[in-house]
Amino acid sequence: MFVITADQIDSRNDRDRAGDMIDALREQFGDTFALPADQTSGDEIQVIITDAQATLDAIMLLHRSGHWSVGLGIGTVRTPLPASTRQAAGAAFIAARHAVTRAKKADTHVAIDTPPTEDLPAEAPPGESCSLTVEHVDALLAMLLLLRQRRSAEGWEAVDLLDSGLNQVDIAATLGISTAAVSQRIKVAQYHLEQAAHPAIVRLLEHLDRATSEMDTPA
Repeated sequence: MFVITADQIDSRNDRDRAGDMIDALREQFGDTFALPADQTSGDEIQVIITDAQATLDAIMLLHRSGHWSVGLGIGTVRTPLPASTRQAAGAAFIAARHAVTRAKKADTHVAIDTPPTEDLPAEAPPGESCSLTVEHVDALLAMLLLLRQRRSAEGWEAVDLLDSGLNQVDIAATLGISTAAVSQRIKVAQYHLEQAAHPAIVRLLEHLDRATSEMDTPA
């Protein structure tokens, strides 16, 4: 199970953004939540998600806003689930708490953690050894988020329209620029590199989820 704990950055000098972010998360990913997203204490949000792709997308939404330190905990959640997220407990929640603490000092303000364990074995071809740790996945996610973090406003403008389903000709007409300029914006934004990385990170998150679900870690 995936638990996201997001703590608002510099909340003492900013308005409470939790309600708006919960609404955005619910609108885009609500059907993947094990329980509704919750404002658990002050300016903090917690979400329990069952799907790795939605988890990555939710992290990217929180990260792009620039207002949240985000901790992703991967592990077991105590069942049966209670009526609300704030009442839930389990190893994934403890891991998310550790992760959000580390996230506050990270360049991306995002971190991943799992319950303490030995290195988690990844699938490998016969005759080859391969091990996967949460640190590996954390580093790959950080690289993806740093790429997005350095994207210009013009780059976001182009890739957002591309994500909406428009082709480059239509994007050019919408923005009042040439198709060559659109192509250059998308290239500089490294959009296709980002998109190519998504499936690999999702698969690694799925692997960590499977591995931690098999652990008998006290919550």
